[in-house]
Formats: sequence, C-alpha cells, structure tokens
Amino acid sequence: MTQTKPPSLAPAVDEEQFAALKADVAEYVAGPAERWAQRIEADGVVPDEVFAQLRDRGYLSLAAPVEYGGRGVPFSRYLELMELFSMSHASIRMIVHVVNGIWRAIDQFATDEQRTRFVLPVIAGERRAAFTLTEPTAGTGADLRCSVTREGDTYLLSGEKHLITFGVHCDWWLLFARLAGTTGKDGTVALMVDRDAAGVTVEEMAETMGVHGTDHAHLTFDRTPVPVANRLGAEGRGLEVALGGFLQPSRISVAMSCVGLARRAHELAMAHALRRETFGKKLAQRQAISFAIAENAADIEAARALTLHAAREWEAGSPYSAVLSSASKLTAVDMLTRVTDKALQIHGGIGYWSTSSIERVYRDARAQRFEEGTNEIQKTVIAREVLREFAARQERP
Repeated sequence: MTQTKPPSLAPAVDEEQFAALKADVAEYVAGPAERWAQRIEADGVVPDEVFAQLRDRGYLSLAAPVEYGGRGVPFSRYLELMELFSMSHASIRMIVHVVNGIWRAIDQFATDEQRTRFVLPVIAGERRAAFTLTEPTAGTGADLRCSVTREGDTYLLSGEKHLITFGVHCDWWLLFARLAGTTGKDGTVALMVDRDAAGVTVEEMAETMGVHGTDHAHLTFDRTPVPVANRLGAEGRGLEVALGGFLQPSRISVAMSCVGLARRAHELAMAHALRRETFGKKLAQRQAISFAIAENAADIEAARALTLHAAREWEAGSPYSAVLSSASKLTAVDMLTRVTDKALQIHGGIGYWSTSSIERVYRDARAQRFEEGTNEIQKTVIAREVLREFAARQERP
C-alpha cells in the first residue's frame, strides 16, 4: 500500500472570523444545546437529530484541514471551542470531541484510497467511526489480547472489546489488535472493521452514572473477516496509530473538556452564591464561600494555561508532547474534581437534587477520570518519559 503524507493544516484562522465562530458556538451551547440536554436527560438517549444538527452547523469538521472539507481551525484554537462545547451536555461534547479527533488517527497512516474511503466521510459526518482499544481482559496498550490471523488478503479477528464509546451506533470500528502469537507493541495492527462484518456480537452496555445518552458497546469477535486493505500502516505499528494519532491530542482535548465543565460548575456556583441569602447575607459575602470561589477561579486558569501549552507543543511536534499531553489531562482532571466538589458544596443540599444543574455537572465530571486513560496511566506515562530524559542527560559528557 502506497502511503502519502496528509496535507498540513491551513494557516492560522482569521481572528474576526474565529471570533464570530466562537460567538456562534457560545450561542448554540446556551440555547439549542441546553434544550437538547434536557431531552437527553429525560429520555436517556441522544436523538439522531443532535448529530445531524452538529454536522449541519459545521461543528464536526472544525479541526480538519480545509483540503479535506474541514474548517481548518488549528488544534490549539479548536480547544477554545472545545471549552465552550464542554459547558454543554456531556454527550454533545463527546460527539464533537470524538468526530473532530478520530479522523486524525485514521489519516496518519492512510493511503489515498483509504483517505477517500474512511477519512473524508467521517469529516463530512456521513459515516461514524468508534475508537476501539479497551478490552475487558487486559490493560490498555501493548497488553492487547484481541488477535488476528492472516489468510491471504484477509485477517480473521477474534477477541473482546468493551467500554467502546459510540460502538453500538457507528459504521466503522477503528480497532487495535495483535498478530496471533506476538507480544508487545511490535505485533500490533490498526484495522478499520465494518460494523456489519460477520462474526461480531454487539451488546449495548448499561447506562452510566453520568454522560447520559452516549452509547457504549461490548464487542465479541469470532473469526471476523477484515480485509488486509483495511489495515492502517504496517503490521507492528498499531499502537502508533492509537497513541500518537489519537490519544495524545485527545488527552489534551479531554483536559480542555475538564476546563470547560469546571467553568460551567464555577459559574453555576457563583450565580447561586450571589442569589442565595442566609441569615441576612448573600453566600458570596461569606469568607468561606468567597475563598472557595477564588480557589476555583485560580484552579481553572492554571489548568487552561497548561492545556494550551500542551496543545501548542503537540502542534509543533515537540518530543515533550507526550509528557505534556498526560500532564495536562492529569492536572485538569484533578482540578475538575476539586472545582465541582466545591461548586456542589456552595449550592448546599439543593444541589444534590436532579432538578439542579450542578447535579448533572457533578455526575458528568466523574467520567473524565477514566476517559483516555486514568490518572494512574497518565502518571505512568509522565514518569517513564521524564526519567528516560533525565537518564539520557546524565549519560551525556
């Protein structure tokens, strides 16, 4: 398969146009998205109309190159929009986040034919792809147990995947497996598996604590045929597709999602503190409350700054981007935990009721500690990279 280099991103966006785009997203989040949020919470599903509306408004192609039919918004600027989307319902944020990122992983090693068949339809919102890495019987990454054997021009795929976001209602699974009999990253492959392929059992998993409406799949493959032509890159490079193409920028995007959700919690808490009165004083006039608000404001600003720094380093191809990707996600998740806890406490008991907006935010925030790797995984990545760099410096004359 002939591999071609994808085009570079368009130059920095016109500031006036970008300001108009941000205003449009902010208006959507405060208006239509909030109405959808109420319906999603009531029904427990995300209507197809939501995906269609996001597509038609151009929100699913924001980060893709203009050459691919996208908006060409540079990644670090796209994160400014992700902060806004993250103030909306978690499932709406999830759609924007996944669709604006998964094309990049597919495109990284795609041939021209694969780009036409897989990448462009995803960017256009005509087809949906689900990132399919996590397994119920293994750790994430080089510990993959899903395996393939090759027979001519076909791989036969066997094994299980679970916790696959949008894995029920999709057209393709961007799936990671290993060649049977191999161990470690060198035996991994990245495959585009058709949702209607034979030998697949798809089970929708139970409803989650938060992020209501987003489907998650448990998948079982029994010698499922996958054309070798659907492999992205060479055999042995599967984890490169997963990590560099998707997980590194995705972790930065999740970090900014934490910033946006924390900002939503912070604003809800401030509004309540300015409105609620006890013993003749507004809550905002009480030192304990005002200090909590100040701590939250500082926490959010610090996490945003680190996340944008990580984004710019990733854009520049910095060798330190893996560390910064995990560091931004780790920092932002911890920040979100503190901010949402204080924001709920500021609301008092009424905040615990489902009729309170902070209750949904609090539930949704907990999911961020799992998305794109737990804090423990992020610490493992950071420690490995910084220790490796330090050891290399020590060995230099």
